[in-house]
Amino acid sequence: MSDATEPWLIVGLGNPGPEYAGNRHNVGFMVADLLAERIGGKFKRAQKAQAQVMEGRMGPPGPANRRVILAKPMSYMNLSGGPVTALRDFYKVPTDHVVAIHDELDIDYGALRLKLGGGDNGHNGLKSMTKAMGADYHRVRFGIGRPPGRMQVADFVLKDFSSTERKELAYLVDRAADSVECLLAEGLERAQSAYNS
Repeated sequence: MSDATEPWLIVGLGNPGPEYAGNRHNVGFMVADLLAERIGGKFKRAQKAQAQVMEGRMGPPGPANRRVILAKPMSYMNLSGGPVTALRDFYKVPTDHVVAIHDELDIDYGALRLKLGGGDNGHNGLKSMTKAMGADYHRVRFGIGRPPGRMQVADFVLKDFSSTERKELAYLVDRAADSVECLLAEGLERAQSAYNS
């Protein structure tokens, strides 16, 4: 098990570029942006990886305060594993201190599930990460629900949230950011009991 003093790498998954910014697939970027705002920093281009990164500290003062590297891979979703692994190695982060924040089709819109390890459930970002560094990283799964009718999954995830969904989106992104802070400060079980729905 990792040492409490070791850094955490928190990765919001998404696609780079303004045309993808509001997509369901980019909710990981939205949560990462909010966490960066809370820490009071700005993302900058990483020297060692195709990603935007920001370093800071998260959590209350004292032993629960954690050194964090926030990252948004700029490689497109299905190639996320390369940049994440490069950052993990550069910052010497244990794999169980990596947290991927991502959209999840098999959970109702807005519901959260936190877990350590497991399959990729057809998610190309997770598939790429698991192939690059194994499955033993944390996931914060943000529910987006299934596509309506016969809409293809690829079309659904690359569409913006609906106007109805957007009414709640800021609150739900805020809650997802809270769950990441809880995970780091209090551990997975506490975060699961507080936020899993």
